Amino acid sequence: MTDTEILPIRAALAANPRPPDLASRRKRLDGLSALYPMPPDAKLESVQANGVAAEWTSTPAADPGRVILYLHGGGYVSGSIESHRQLVIEAGRQAKARTLALNYRLAPENHFPAALEDALAGYRFLVSGGFDPAKIAIAGDSAGGGLAIALLLSLRDAGERLPACAWCISPWVDLTMSGESMTAKAAIDPMIQKDYLQEIGNAYLRGADPRNPLASPLYARLENLPPLLIQVGTAETLLDDAVRLAGRAGEADLHVMLETYPDMIHVWHLFYPQLSAGRQALASAGNFIRAHTEQV
Repeated sequence: MTDTEILPIRAALAANPRPPDLASRRKRLDGLSALYPMPPDAKLESVQANGVAAEWTSTPAADPGRVILYLHGGGYVSGSIESHRQLVIEAGRQAKARTLALNYRLAPENHFPAALEDALAGYRFLVSGGFDPAKIAIAGDSAGGGLAIALLLSLRDAGERLPACAWCISPWVDLTMSGESMTAKAAIDPMIQKDYLQEIGNAYLRGADPRNPLASPLYARLENLPPLLIQVGTAETLLDDAVRLAGRAGEADLHVMLETYPDMIHVWHLFYPQLSAGRQALASAGNFIRAHTEQV
């Protein structure tokens, strides 16, 4: 049975298609913040995280000693603190943690590995500021989900203490775009198509190998990473990215949870005020993060 709650969101997306120029695309994505009112109990604070623009958010139940480092989606070329603010606030509410969202550098102005360098700077800002890595969760959606895994790989290979866990929403982890769902789901995905991903992937990579594990973590060794929660909708061209990432994590003997949500589109969490499946996914992520950060 079709989830009817997603239908008006599909209609709204169809009525406001992605514009051709980058400036308008960025404005369109940032405009998501105007869809729903800002939670009145949320506290916001701008900060520089080792030179990276960032924003703290918290709600009254947040444990000040636990934090989610959030890496927004947008294909490495768009998205911002603004576009994902309500999602990040609600994630923190469900996890009963503070959140730190990063405005990492975007392509094509700043190509690979600039976004990863900024993610590392944000994590090190938290650790140097006194946060115990065992009380830090890394989270991200779409490109930010791939970036979250790349961050874990970089920390592991540098011998730094890893965070407690990571949560990936609709992660983009294969910049070769080889997943079968790229074509199998193309007719029902209203947000992400292969030709668009190829365009923005080229802008981000600027000649780098798309199989580089820090750009496409699907091709990385995943051993010794912390527990992972991966969430994906069944109406996504990126469905196979999530499924294959979970499979690779299982092969690497990791604790991994894969949750698939019927009829859901790319990063449906952004529309959680309208979607019970969005609220369900955020509650599940909150439970996962609390389970791995509270009892330390």
